[in-house]
Amino acid sequence: MAPDLMLELARKAAELAVGRIKGLPDEGAWDGEFRQILAEQLMENPPEDGQPAAAVMERAAREILPLALRLDHPRSFGFIPSSATWPGVLADFMAAAYNINQCTWLVASGPSQLELVVIEWLRRWMGYPESAGGLLTSGGSAASLDALVAAREAAGNPDRATVYMSDQSHSALRRAAMIIGVRPECVRAVPSDSHSRLDMNALMDLVADDRATGFNPIAIAANAGASSTGAIDPLEAMADYCEAESIWMHVDAAYGGFAIVTARGKALLRGIERADSIGLDAHKWFFQPYEAGALMVKDGRTLENAFAVHHDILQDTVWGANHPNFSDRGLQLSRSARALKIWMSVQTFGMAAFRKAVSNGMELADRAGEYVERSAVLELVHPVSLGVVCFRVNPANTDLDENSLGEINKKVLVRSFWEDRAFMSSTMVQSVFSLRLCILNHTSTWDDVRQTLEVTEAFGQEALADP
Repeated sequence: MAPDLMLELARKAAELAVGRIKGLPDEGAWDGEFRQILAEQLMENPPEDGQPAAAVMERAAREILPLALRLDHPRSFGFIPSSATWPGVLADFMAAAYNINQCTWLVASGPSQLELVVIEWLRRWMGYPESAGGLLTSGGSAASLDALVAAREAAGNPDRATVYMSDQSHSALRRAAMIIGVRPECVRAVPSDSHSRLDMNALMDLVADDRATGFNPIAIAANAGASSTGAIDPLEAMADYCEAESIWMHVDAAYGGFAIVTARGKALLRGIERADSIGLDAHKWFFQPYEAGALMVKDGRTLENAFAVHHDILQDTVWGANHPNFSDRGLQLSRSARALKIWMSVQTFGMAAFRKAVSNGMELADRAGEYVERSAVLELVHPVSLGVVCFRVNPANTDLDENSLGEINKKVLVRSFWEDRAFMSSTMVQSVFSLRLCILNHTSTWDDVRQTLEVTEAFGQEALADP
Protein backbone atom coordinates (compact mmCIF):
# COMPACT_ATOMS: atom_id res chain seq x y z
CA MET A 1 0.00 0.00 0.00
CA ALA A 2 1.07 3.56 -0.57
CA PRO A 3 2.26 5.32 2.62
CA ASP A 4 -0.51 7.94 2.43
CA LEU A 5 -3.18 5.23 2.28
CA MET A 6 -1.50 3.34 5.12
CA LEU A 7 -1.67 6.45 7.32
CA GLU A 8 -5.27 7.10 6.34
CA LEU A 9 -6.27 3.55 7.28
CA ALA A 10 -4.34 3.71 10.56
CA ARG A 11 -6.23 6.88 11.47
CA LYS A 12 -9.49 5.17 10.55
CA ALA A 13 -8.66 2.18 12.77
CA ALA A 14 -7.76 4.48 15.66
CA GLU A 15 -10.99 6.46 15.24
CA LEU A 16 -13.04 3.26 15.34
CA ALA A 17 -11.20 1.99 18.42
CA VAL A 18 -11.34 5.27 20.35
CA GLY A 19 -14.98 5.76 19.42
CA ARG A 20 -15.78 2.32 20.79
CA ILE A 21 -13.96 3.00 24.06
CA LYS A 22 -15.60 6.40 24.44
CA GLY A 23 -19.05 4.93 23.92
CA LEU A 24 -18.68 1.96 26.27
CA PRO A 25 -20.54 3.47 29.28
CA ASP A 26 -23.63 4.02 27.13
CA GLU A 27 -23.72 0.42 25.92
CA GLY A 28 -24.23 -2.93 27.58
CA ALA A 29 -21.27 -4.94 28.78
CA TRP A 30 -22.14 -7.84 26.46
CA ASP A 31 -23.58 -8.47 23.05
CA GLY A 32 -23.73 -11.67 21.04
CA GLU A 33 -25.59 -13.52 18.31
CA PHE A 34 -26.57 -17.09 17.51
CA ARG A 35 -24.23 -19.11 15.32
CA GLN A 36 -26.74 -19.71 12.53
CA ILE A 37 -27.30 -16.00 12.06
CA LEU A 38 -23.59 -15.22 12.09
CA ALA A 39 -22.86 -18.06 9.69
CA GLU A 40 -25.38 -16.60 7.24
CA GLN A 41 -23.64 -13.23 7.51
CA LEU A 42 -20.01 -14.32 7.45
CA MET A 43 -19.64 -17.83 5.97
CA GLU A 44 -18.69 -16.87 2.44
CA ASN A 45 -15.99 -17.70 -0.08
CA PRO A 46 -12.90 -15.49 0.00
CA PRO A 47 -13.25 -12.75 -2.65
CA GLU A 48 -11.23 -13.17 -5.83
CA ASP A 49 -10.76 -9.42 -6.10
CA GLY A 50 -10.07 -7.10 -3.20
CA GLN A 51 -12.39 -4.53 -1.68
CA PRO A 52 -11.64 -1.06 -0.31
CA ALA A 53 -9.78 -1.53 2.99
CA ALA A 54 -11.81 1.15 4.77
CA ALA A 55 -15.03 -0.70 3.92
CA VAL A 56 -13.57 -3.97 5.22
CA MET A 57 -12.61 -2.26 8.49
CA GLU A 58 -16.07 -0.73 8.82
CA ARG A 59 -17.64 -4.14 8.37
CA ALA A 60 -15.39 -5.68 11.02
CA ALA A 61 -16.26 -2.86 13.44
CA ARG A 62 -19.98 -3.21 12.74
CA GLU A 63 -20.62 -6.95 12.28
CA ILE A 64 -17.85 -8.85 14.09
CA LEU A 65 -15.92 -7.13 16.88
CA PRO A 66 -18.90 -5.79 18.89
CA LEU A 67 -20.37 -9.29 19.29
CA ALA A 68 -18.37 -10.17 22.37
CA LEU A 69 -18.12 -9.65 26.08
CA ARG A 70 -16.80 -6.12 26.49
CA LEU A 71 -14.17 -6.98 29.07
CA ASP A 72 -13.20 -3.32 29.49
CA HIS A 73 -16.75 -2.06 30.13
CA PRO A 74 -16.97 -0.31 33.54
CA ARG A 75 -19.80 -2.71 34.53
CA SER A 76 -18.13 -5.85 33.20
CA PHE A 77 -17.80 -8.01 36.32
CA GLY A 78 -18.14 -11.53 34.90
CA PHE A 79 -15.40 -14.16 34.70
CA ILE A 80 -12.16 -12.13 34.93
CA PRO A 81 -12.46 -8.77 33.14
CA SER A 82 -9.65 -6.61 31.83
CA SER A 83 -9.31 -2.99 30.81
CA ALA A 84 -6.29 -2.43 28.58
CA THR A 85 -4.27 0.76 28.63
CA TRP A 86 -4.16 2.69 25.37
CA PRO A 87 -0.33 2.69 25.31
CA GLY A 88 -0.54 -1.11 25.59
CA VAL A 89 -2.87 -1.23 22.57
CA LEU A 90 -0.53 1.00 20.57
CA ALA A 91 2.45 -1.14 21.60
CA ASP A 92 0.83 -4.19 20.04
CA PHE A 93 0.13 -2.18 16.90
CA MET A 94 3.76 -1.06 16.72
CA ALA A 95 5.17 -4.52 17.42
CA ALA A 96 2.97 -5.97 14.67
CA ALA A 97 4.00 -3.22 12.26
CA TYR A 98 7.68 -3.91 12.95
CA ASN A 99 6.88 -7.61 12.34
CA ILE A 100 8.86 -8.78 15.36
CA ASN A 101 9.47 -12.47 15.96
CA GLN A 102 11.12 -12.50 19.35
CA CYS A 103 12.48 -16.02 19.16
CA THR A 104 16.23 -15.45 19.54
CA TRP A 105 18.66 -12.69 20.43
CA LEU A 106 20.01 -12.53 16.87
CA VAL A 107 16.55 -12.11 15.40
CA ALA A 108 15.28 -9.58 17.99
CA SER A 109 17.92 -8.24 20.36
CA GLY A 110 16.10 -5.00 21.28
CA PRO A 111 12.77 -6.68 22.13
CA SER A 112 14.66 -9.48 23.92
CA GLN A 113 16.45 -6.98 26.14
CA LEU A 114 13.13 -5.28 26.86
CA GLU A 115 11.68 -8.62 27.96
CA LEU A 116 14.65 -9.01 30.30
CA VAL A 117 13.77 -5.59 31.75
CA VAL A 118 10.12 -6.57 32.35
CA ILE A 119 11.16 -9.95 33.77
CA GLU A 120 13.46 -8.11 36.17
CA TRP A 121 10.53 -5.91 37.27
CA LEU A 122 8.50 -9.05 37.93
CA ARG A 123 11.40 -10.62 39.82
CA ARG A 124 11.61 -7.66 42.17
CA TRP A 125 7.84 -7.45 42.68
CA MET A 126 7.63 -11.16 43.48
CA GLY A 127 10.57 -10.93 45.91
CA TYR A 128 12.60 -13.50 43.98
CA PRO A 129 16.43 -13.76 44.27
CA GLU A 130 18.75 -12.50 41.52
CA SER A 131 19.12 -16.08 40.29
CA ALA A 132 15.49 -16.04 39.13
CA GLY A 133 14.37 -15.73 35.54
CA GLY A 134 11.43 -16.31 33.28
CA LEU A 135 9.63 -15.33 30.14
CA LEU A 136 6.41 -13.81 28.90
CA THR A 137 3.78 -16.22 27.62
CA SER A 138 0.39 -16.14 25.93
CA GLY A 139 -1.28 -16.53 29.33
CA GLY A 140 -1.71 -18.68 32.39
CA SER A 141 -2.29 -21.89 30.42
CA ALA A 142 1.10 -21.70 28.69
CA ALA A 143 2.77 -20.58 31.93
CA SER A 144 1.31 -23.57 33.78
CA LEU A 145 2.47 -25.96 31.07
CA ASP A 146 6.01 -24.54 31.00
CA ALA A 147 6.18 -24.67 34.80
CA LEU A 148 5.11 -28.29 35.02
CA VAL A 149 7.55 -29.31 32.29
CA ALA A 150 10.31 -27.70 34.37
CA ALA A 151 9.01 -29.45 37.50
CA ARG A 152 8.94 -32.82 35.74
CA GLU A 153 12.50 -32.44 34.47
CA ALA A 154 13.77 -31.19 37.85
CA ALA A 155 12.31 -34.36 39.40
CA GLY A 156 14.11 -36.54 36.88
CA ASN A 157 11.03 -37.31 34.76
CA PRO A 158 9.97 -40.22 36.99
CA ASP A 159 7.46 -42.95 36.20
CA ARG A 160 4.08 -42.86 37.98
CA ALA A 161 4.28 -39.09 38.46
CA THR A 162 1.63 -37.28 40.50
CA VAL A 163 0.67 -33.61 40.69
CA TYR A 164 -1.40 -31.96 43.45
CA MET A 165 -3.67 -28.94 43.37
CA SER A 166 -6.69 -27.58 45.20
CA ASP A 167 -10.19 -28.55 44.14
CA GLN A 168 -10.51 -24.79 43.51
CA SER A 169 -7.61 -24.68 41.04
CA HIS A 170 -8.03 -23.54 37.46
CA SER A 171 -8.65 -26.17 34.81
CA ALA A 172 -5.50 -24.97 33.00
CA LEU A 173 -3.39 -26.63 35.69
CA ARG A 174 -5.11 -29.99 35.32
CA ARG A 175 -4.80 -29.75 31.55
CA ALA A 176 -1.11 -28.85 31.78
CA ALA A 177 -0.45 -31.83 34.04
CA MET A 178 -2.09 -34.20 31.58
CA ILE A 179 -0.22 -32.68 28.62
CA ILE A 180 3.16 -33.33 30.28
CA GLY A 181 2.21 -37.00 30.67
CA VAL A 182 0.64 -37.25 34.12
CA ARG A 183 -2.27 -39.66 33.92
CA PRO A 184 -5.65 -38.00 34.63
CA GLU A 185 -6.21 -40.12 37.74
CA CYS A 186 -2.79 -39.03 39.04
CA VAL A 187 -3.75 -35.35 39.06
CA ARG A 188 -4.86 -35.14 42.68
CA ALA A 189 -7.57 -32.65 43.65
CA VAL A 190 -6.93 -31.69 47.27
CA PRO A 191 -10.02 -30.68 49.28
CA SER A 192 -10.35 -27.06 50.33
CA ASP A 193 -11.58 -25.57 53.59
CA SER A 194 -14.59 -23.32 54.25
CA HIS A 195 -12.59 -20.35 52.92
CA SER A 196 -11.70 -22.21 49.69
CA ARG A 197 -8.06 -22.64 50.73
CA LEU A 198 -6.19 -25.89 50.19
CA ASP A 199 -6.40 -28.20 53.23
CA MET A 200 -2.81 -28.90 54.30
CA ASN A 201 -3.67 -32.05 56.28
CA ALA A 202 -5.45 -33.52 53.28
CA LEU A 203 -2.47 -32.66 51.08
CA MET A 204 0.01 -34.33 53.40
CA ASP A 205 -2.14 -37.45 53.65
CA LEU A 206 -2.43 -37.72 49.85
CA VAL A 207 1.32 -37.33 49.29
CA ALA A 208 2.17 -39.84 52.04
CA ASP A 209 -0.29 -42.39 50.65
CA ASP A 210 1.04 -41.95 47.12
CA ARG A 211 4.64 -42.36 48.13
CA ALA A 212 3.78 -45.46 50.15
CA THR A 213 2.24 -47.05 47.06
CA GLY A 214 5.04 -46.22 44.62
CA PHE A 215 3.91 -42.94 43.10
CA ASN A 216 6.30 -40.01 42.58
CA PRO A 217 5.04 -36.52 43.48
CA ILE A 218 6.61 -33.96 41.14
CA ALA A 219 4.68 -30.74 41.82
CA ILE A 220 2.19 -29.07 44.13
CA ALA A 221 0.22 -26.08 42.82
CA ALA A 222 -1.06 -23.27 45.04
CA ASN A 223 -3.65 -20.61 44.26
CA ALA A 224 -2.76 -16.96 44.68
CA GLY A 225 -6.28 -15.85 43.91
CA ALA A 226 -8.54 -18.74 42.92
CA SER A 227 -10.60 -17.79 39.88
CA SER A 228 -13.96 -18.56 41.51
CA THR A 229 -13.52 -16.83 44.86
CA GLY A 230 -10.18 -15.00 44.88
CA ALA A 231 -9.06 -17.32 47.70
CA ILE A 232 -5.36 -17.54 48.55
CA ASP A 233 -3.95 -20.90 49.59
CA PRO A 234 -1.68 -21.09 52.70
CA LEU A 235 1.44 -20.17 50.73
CA GLU A 236 3.93 -20.18 53.61
CA ALA A 237 2.74 -23.51 55.00
CA MET A 238 2.83 -25.01 51.52
CA ALA A 239 6.34 -23.67 50.95
CA ASP A 240 7.50 -25.22 54.25
CA TYR A 241 6.03 -28.55 53.24
CA CYS A 242 7.39 -28.53 49.68
CA GLU A 243 10.88 -27.71 50.92
CA ALA A 244 10.74 -30.48 53.51
CA GLU A 245 9.46 -33.00 50.94
CA SER A 246 11.64 -31.79 48.02
CA ILE A 247 8.60 -31.24 45.79
CA TRP A 248 8.35 -28.42 43.24
CA MET A 249 5.94 -25.68 44.34
CA HIS A 250 4.13 -23.75 41.63
CA VAL A 251 1.90 -20.78 42.40
CA ASP A 252 -0.94 -19.99 40.00
CA ALA A 253 -1.08 -16.22 40.38
CA ALA A 254 -2.62 -15.61 36.97
CA TYR A 255 -5.58 -13.89 38.60
CA GLY A 256 -4.27 -12.33 41.79
CA GLY A 257 -0.51 -12.05 41.37
CA PHE A 258 -0.32 -8.40 40.39
CA ALA A 259 -1.98 -7.42 43.66
CA ILE A 260 1.58 -7.71 44.97
CA VAL A 261 2.43 -4.24 43.61
CA THR A 262 0.33 -2.84 46.50
CA ALA A 263 1.24 -3.00 50.18
CA ARG A 264 -2.00 -4.82 50.96
CA GLY A 265 -1.48 -7.36 48.18
CA LYS A 266 2.10 -7.98 49.20
CA ALA A 267 0.96 -8.86 52.72
CA LEU A 268 -1.80 -11.14 51.43
CA LEU A 269 0.62 -12.99 49.13
CA ARG A 270 3.38 -13.44 51.68
CA GLY A 271 5.22 -16.68 50.94
CA ILE A 272 4.87 -16.47 47.15
CA GLU A 273 8.57 -15.62 46.94
CA ARG A 274 9.40 -19.14 48.18
CA ALA A 275 7.74 -20.92 45.25
CA ASP A 276 9.82 -22.62 42.58
CA SER A 277 7.63 -21.05 39.88
CA ILE A 278 4.90 -18.44 39.57
CA GLY A 279 2.41 -17.91 36.74
CA LEU A 280 1.05 -14.40 36.13
CA ASP A 281 -1.32 -12.69 33.69
CA ALA A 282 -0.66 -9.04 32.90
CA HIS A 283 -3.81 -9.01 30.72
CA LYS A 284 -5.85 -9.30 33.92
CA TRP A 285 -4.90 -7.11 36.87
CA PHE A 286 -2.08 -5.28 35.12
CA PHE A 287 -4.36 -3.81 32.46
CA GLN A 288 -2.71 -5.04 29.26
CA PRO A 289 -4.33 -6.17 26.00
CA TYR A 290 -4.40 -9.90 25.38
CA GLU A 291 -2.08 -11.85 25.28
CA ALA A 292 0.27 -11.04 28.16
CA GLY A 293 1.07 -13.88 30.54
CA ALA A 294 4.33 -14.63 32.34
CA LEU A 295 6.19 -17.43 34.06
CA MET A 296 8.81 -16.75 36.73
CA VAL A 297 11.11 -19.41 38.17
CA LYS A 298 13.27 -19.07 41.26
CA ASP A 299 16.24 -20.65 39.46
CA GLY A 300 16.40 -19.32 35.92
CA ARG A 301 18.42 -22.30 34.72
CA THR A 302 15.53 -24.70 35.24
CA LEU A 303 13.68 -23.47 32.15
CA GLU A 304 16.63 -23.79 29.79
CA ASN A 305 17.44 -27.19 31.28
CA ALA A 306 13.95 -28.28 30.26
CA PHE A 307 13.44 -26.51 26.92
CA ALA A 308 16.76 -25.76 25.19
CA VAL A 309 17.01 -28.01 22.11
CA HIS A 310 19.68 -27.79 19.37
CA HIS A 311 18.29 -27.20 15.89
CA ASP A 312 20.49 -26.96 12.77
CA ILE A 313 18.51 -24.17 11.14
CA LEU A 314 19.02 -22.03 14.26
CA GLN A 315 22.74 -22.67 14.62
CA ASP A 316 23.51 -19.12 13.41
CA THR A 317 21.58 -17.63 16.32
CA VAL A 318 24.20 -18.56 18.93
CA TRP A 319 25.40 -15.14 20.08
CA GLY A 320 27.37 -15.84 23.23
CA ALA A 321 27.15 -15.99 26.99
CA ASN A 322 24.48 -13.89 28.70
CA HIS A 323 22.58 -13.31 25.46
CA PRO A 324 19.47 -15.43 26.03
CA ASN A 325 17.25 -16.91 23.38
CA PHE A 326 13.76 -16.84 24.85
CA SER A 327 12.76 -19.79 22.69
CA ASP A 328 15.02 -21.85 24.97
CA ARG A 329 12.82 -21.02 27.97
CA GLY A 330 9.40 -22.26 26.90
CA LEU A 331 7.22 -23.99 24.35
CA GLN A 332 7.16 -21.26 21.68
CA LEU A 333 9.74 -20.58 18.99
CA SER A 334 7.78 -17.91 17.13
CA ARG A 335 6.93 -15.30 19.77
CA SER A 336 5.40 -11.84 19.68
CA ALA A 337 7.07 -8.93 21.47
CA ARG A 338 4.83 -8.96 24.55
CA ALA A 339 7.11 -6.91 26.78
CA LEU A 340 6.62 -3.73 24.75
CA LYS A 341 3.05 -3.11 25.91
CA ILE A 342 3.91 -3.62 29.58
CA TRP A 343 6.97 -1.37 29.29
CA MET A 344 5.15 1.39 27.37
CA SER A 345 2.24 1.36 29.81
CA VAL A 346 4.46 1.62 32.88
CA GLN A 347 6.66 4.26 31.27
CA THR A 348 3.59 6.32 30.34
CA PHE A 349 1.62 6.16 33.60
CA GLY A 350 4.16 5.21 36.28
CA MET A 351 3.78 2.61 38.99
CA ALA A 352 1.84 4.90 41.32
CA ALA A 353 -1.06 4.86 38.85
CA PHE A 354 -0.93 1.06 38.60
CA ARG A 355 -0.88 0.65 42.38
CA LYS A 356 -3.88 2.95 42.68
CA ALA A 357 -5.79 1.04 39.99
CA VAL A 358 -5.12 -2.36 41.58
CA SER A 359 -6.05 -1.04 45.02
CA ASN A 360 -9.27 0.40 43.61
CA GLY A 361 -10.47 -3.06 42.62
CA MET A 362 -9.94 -4.44 46.11
CA GLU A 363 -11.56 -1.40 47.74
CA LEU A 364 -14.65 -1.59 45.51
CA ALA A 365 -14.98 -5.30 46.27
CA ASP A 366 -14.81 -4.55 50.00
CA ARG A 367 -17.58 -1.97 49.65
CA ALA A 368 -19.65 -4.42 47.62
CA GLY A 369 -19.26 -7.01 50.37
CA GLU A 370 -20.40 -4.50 52.97
CA TYR A 371 -23.40 -3.57 50.80
CA VAL A 372 -24.41 -7.24 50.49
CA GLU A 373 -24.13 -7.79 54.24
CA ARG A 374 -26.43 -4.81 54.89
CA SER A 375 -28.93 -5.88 52.24
CA ALA A 376 -32.26 -7.39 53.24
CA VAL A 377 -32.32 -9.39 50.00
CA LEU A 378 -28.72 -10.50 49.41
CA GLU A 379 -26.38 -12.85 51.27
CA LEU A 380 -22.59 -13.03 51.15
CA VAL A 381 -21.65 -16.61 50.23
CA HIS A 382 -17.87 -16.32 50.66
CA PRO A 383 -15.50 -13.80 52.25
CA VAL A 384 -14.47 -11.09 49.78
CA SER A 385 -10.96 -11.74 48.47
CA LEU A 386 -8.79 -9.96 45.91
CA GLY A 387 -11.59 -8.19 44.07
CA VAL A 388 -14.02 -11.15 43.97
CA VAL A 389 -17.47 -10.98 45.61
CA CYS A 390 -19.56 -14.18 45.78
CA PHE A 391 -23.16 -13.59 46.87
CA ARG A 392 -26.73 -14.62 46.18
CA VAL A 393 -30.35 -13.66 46.65
CA ASN A 394 -31.37 -15.13 50.01
CA PRO A 395 -33.41 -12.93 52.36
CA ALA A 396 -32.99 -13.70 56.06
CA ASN A 397 -36.67 -14.53 56.50
CA THR A 398 -36.95 -16.99 53.61
CA ASP A 399 -37.77 -20.65 54.18
CA LEU A 400 -36.74 -21.80 50.68
CA ASP A 401 -34.53 -24.86 50.35
CA GLU A 402 -31.16 -24.83 48.56
CA ASN A 403 -32.57 -26.14 45.30
CA SER A 404 -35.22 -23.42 45.17
CA LEU A 405 -32.69 -20.72 46.05
CA GLY A 406 -30.43 -21.97 43.29
CA GLU A 407 -33.24 -21.75 40.73
CA ILE A 408 -34.15 -18.22 41.87
CA ASN A 409 -30.55 -17.04 41.55
CA LYS A 410 -30.26 -18.60 38.10
CA LYS A 411 -33.34 -16.62 37.05
CA VAL A 412 -31.74 -13.46 38.43
CA LEU A 413 -28.55 -14.16 36.50
CA VAL A 414 -30.44 -14.73 33.26
CA ARG A 415 -32.38 -11.48 33.67
CA SER A 416 -29.18 -9.62 34.45
CA PHE A 417 -27.58 -11.18 31.39
CA TRP A 418 -30.32 -9.98 29.02
CA GLU A 419 -31.83 -6.92 30.68
CA ASP A 420 -29.07 -5.09 32.56
CA ARG A 421 -26.15 -3.15 31.09
CA ALA A 422 -23.83 -4.94 33.51
CA PHE A 423 -22.40 -8.41 33.05
CA MET A 424 -21.77 -10.79 35.94
CA SER A 425 -21.22 -14.52 36.08
CA SER A 426 -21.76 -17.34 38.55
CA THR A 427 -19.80 -20.05 40.33
CA MET A 428 -20.28 -22.84 42.84
CA VAL A 429 -19.11 -22.21 46.41
CA GLN A 430 -19.26 -25.22 48.71
CA SER A 431 -21.92 -26.68 46.36
CA VAL A 432 -23.96 -23.45 46.59
CA PHE A 433 -24.89 -21.65 43.37
CA SER A 434 -23.45 -18.16 43.73
CA LEU A 435 -23.58 -14.96 41.77
CA ARG A 436 -20.12 -13.49 41.34
CA LEU A 437 -18.65 -10.05 40.75
CA CYS A 438 -14.99 -9.73 39.76
CA ILE A 439 -14.06 -6.06 40.07
CA LEU A 440 -10.80 -5.30 38.25
CA ASN A 441 -11.38 -2.58 35.69
CA HIS A 442 -9.56 0.66 36.35
CA THR A 443 -12.57 2.41 34.77
CA SER A 444 -15.11 1.01 37.25
CA THR A 445 -16.54 3.28 39.95
CA TRP A 446 -18.62 2.65 43.06
CA ASP A 447 -21.69 3.82 41.12
CA ASP A 448 -21.10 1.02 38.59
CA VAL A 449 -20.87 -1.58 41.36
CA ARG A 450 -23.75 -0.16 43.39
CA GLN A 451 -26.11 0.01 40.41
CA THR A 452 -25.34 -3.62 39.58
CA LEU A 453 -26.13 -4.70 43.13
CA GLU A 454 -29.34 -2.64 43.17
CA VAL A 455 -30.54 -4.25 39.95
CA THR A 456 -29.71 -7.69 41.40
CA GLU A 457 -31.79 -6.88 44.50
CA ALA A 458 -34.73 -5.77 42.34
CA PHE A 459 -34.58 -8.86 40.15
CA GLY A 460 -34.24 -10.98 43.26
CA GLN A 461 -37.32 -9.52 44.91
CA GLU A 462 -39.35 -10.13 41.75
CA ALA A 463 -38.10 -13.71 41.48
CA LEU A 464 -38.97 -14.35 45.13
CA ALA A 465 -42.46 -12.98 44.61
CA ASP A 466 -43.00 -15.26 41.61
CA PRO A 467 -40.69 -18.28 42.14
